[in-house]
Amino acid sequence: MTLIRGWYNAIAGNNQLAMLLFLLIAGTAFVVLTASMLAPFYAAVTIAYVLQVASDGLRRRGLSRRIAFAVVFGIFLAALLAIVGLVPLLGRQIAQFAAQVPQFVARGQEIIGGLPEKYPTLITPDQAANLVAEGRREALVFSQKAAGYLGGTVVGLVTVLVYLVIVPIMVFFLLKDKDRIVAWLATLLPDHHELSSAVWKDVHHQLQNFVGGKVIQMLIVAVVSFIVFKVIHLNYAPLLAVIIGIAVLIPYVGAAFATVPVAVVAVLQWGLNVDSGIAVGAYAVIHALDGNVLVPLLFSEAVSIHPVAIIVAILFFGGVWGLWGVFFAIPLAVLVKAVITAWPTRSSVNLKL
Repeated sequence: MTLIRGWYNAIAGNNQLAMLLFLLIAGTAFVVLTASMLAPFYAAVTIAYVLQVASDGLRRRGLSRRIAFAVVFGIFLAALLAIVGLVPLLGRQIAQFAAQVPQFVARGQEIIGGLPEKYPTLITPDQAANLVAEGRREALVFSQKAAGYLGGTVVGLVTVLVYLVIVPIMVFFLLKDKDRIVAWLATLLPDHHELSSAVWKDVHHQLQNFVGGKVIQMLIVAVVSFIVFKVIHLNYAPLLAVIIGIAVLIPYVGAAFATVPVAVVAVLQWGLNVDSGIAVGAYAVIHALDGNVLVPLLFSEAVSIHPVAIIVAILFFGGVWGLWGVFFAIPLAVLVKAVITAWPTRSSVNLKL
């Protein structure tokens, strides 16, 4: 109790520390309670922040604020149109995959059924039969989920249209009036917020390096993966390239997850042979070059957080907020690290235990 009382007195007696904790708790509660209602707004804020990082980079190279704004917003609109253009292609790929699910199931049963003959010391006929039965159950569950998803495509289409119209408009005004919005928010803060400002500057500095490099990394990895898969004639190359590009958002864990669809498509297409090994090996080479060449080049001054801490952040925030928690695990980890760095040490608060 003495330890807890001393800790509480130290915080209560430090106005700036108390303000930092209040902003963190109130901000977290507000986002959690309004996430479903204000999802387009939060999406717009995230996109605007990414574009602002690019705009700041252009301004450091001598461009005026208006020209930098016009360039980055134009690139955003071009990218949005490109994504909209890719939707029909990805839709066709998904439809083709769904139509071939029965063939994939039969192919998988054939491969599993032949395993006891090829590897009698590793798998028995009974184990192979159990795997086939489990595969049938999983295919049935997948089909039911797919049917439920397709049944809600009208609602999903309306949601996509809302995002395509409202989000770009909000991004435009968030970028255009960024200084006015920040100045207005500053007027809402009390006088003692120097510690909170220092934490935000630390977070902003690290996220600037992280965000710009992550966008470039996603594009490079997705394009290279598409080219490689096309060269080796792997089916669903565009779909797999998009999956791998998105998986880059999740350090360490994303690369492991992206291996599964590549391996599944390769095995179902060619079976357990050299061609499948080449496909998985090609992805392994892409991942190795990404981690050992591309990441050091792009993130030499970026987030300095230990890999174990990053994985823990992904697991924790993913468990709390699901998919969004996984995507924002790194920024949230940066925030936690900045708070810990700015937190007064025992000697600075002079706790009397």
